[in-house]
Parts: sequence; structure tokens; C-alpha cells
Amino acid sequence: MAVHTPTAAEAAAPTTRERILIEALDLFAQSGYGGASMRELARRVGIRESSLYNHFSGKAAILEAIVAEHGPASSASRLEEPRYKQLARQPAAFCRQFALDLVEQWSDPREHQFQKVITAERNRVPGIRAKFADHFYAREQSLMTDYFRGFALAGLISTPDSRETARLFAAGLIYIRLEHYVMGAVPSPRAKVLEAIDRYLAFFLSLIATGGADTKKRKPKGENRGKAASD
Repeated sequence: MAVHTPTAAEAAAPTTRERILIEALDLFAQSGYGGASMRELARRVGIRESSLYNHFSGKAAILEAIVAEHGPASSASRLEEPRYKQLARQPAAFCRQFALDLVEQWSDPREHQFQKVITAERNRVPGIRAKFADHFYAREQSLMTDYFRGFALAGLISTPDSRETARLFAAGLIYIRLEHYVMGAVPSPRAKVLEAIDRYLAFFLSLIATGGADTKKRKPKGENRGKAASD
């Protein structure tokens, strides 16, 4: 009996769970979480309503899954990838890669939908605000702090506080997003965004530069002589 080997198109096709999340994000963005029905979601996905419950316990579980895959959660997941870990001794390359990945994320229409949904719903659905603000932002911030602490302990950057340095880096990028993707009537051209990124990276890296080879041998202030400082 011949064994069917999936084609490239079949392998790339989204699973039922992925299709549910894609359609749910679009539906929540259009109708709001409260106005979206499981029946309408099932119709969009092309399955029976009862089949939705084979994948999710209910509408709240679908929203939680969306929160777990977008925004700070996706940034945190990237920071755990091997391509980032390879940059653990290259602060300039790390900062640039993180910024460029954010530009790609900001340009994704699904990210725009997610921001619309989470802005409207995080105060209305029990548990979503805490999960979004505390869990995912905390995870992203912790991972980012670990990278900057590693740079500091290796003498690659100069900083009195790795956590605040990580927060400063993120804050500048958030402001660029607000300026070029949120506040204007339309998003800025990609070239203009990249110009802003380059200008900010040059400024930020100058702030944390070691200032010379002789400073690399000194322990960074606030880093507790090589031991991880408590945050």
C-alpha cells in the first residue's frame, strides 16, 4: 500500500488550531471579544461549532492563546532562539537584530489586529490583563536583562544596572513604534523607520560603550562581582 507523502503546500498549510487562531484574531479585531460568537468563528474556519471545543475550552481560552503568540510573547520567544544566543557576546549585532525583527513584527497586519484587540479587551476579560502585563512582559524583560548582564560581565558594555539598560533599550524602540506605526494616519515608509532605528542604535550603543580596552578588565558597577544581581 502506497504511503502518502505530504506535498510542500500541504506541509505549509495551517493546522485547524492555527486557522482558528487566525480567524479569531480577525473576528475579535472586527467585532470585539464580547461581540464575537463561537458560531461565527466556526463558520469562518469552516468547521462545526462543536469542533472548536476539540481545540479550545471556550472563547477565553482562544483569546489567551492569541495573547501567548503575539506582542511581547513573540519577542520573548525570539530571544530564546539559537540565532540570538549566538549573539551573546556581540551587543551591537544583538541590538540591531532585535530592532530589525521588531520592524518585521510591527509591519505584520496580524500584529496590528492584536494590538487593537488587547487594547480593548485586557481590562474586560478576567485574567487577560495579568497574563499579558505580568507574565509575558516580565518574561521578555527578564530575558533581555540576562543578555545585557552577560554583555556587562564580559566587559563588552559599560552599565551600572543591566535591568535598567535593557529597559532603556526597549523604551527607545517603543517610542519609534509609536511615532511611525501608531500615532500617524498611516505607517511610515520602511526606509524612514529603518533610518530612525539606525539613528537610535548609534545613540544607544554610544551610551553603553566601554570607552576603551582598559575598561574591559574592570567589573561593571552594580553587577555584584560577576554574580547575577537581583532584579
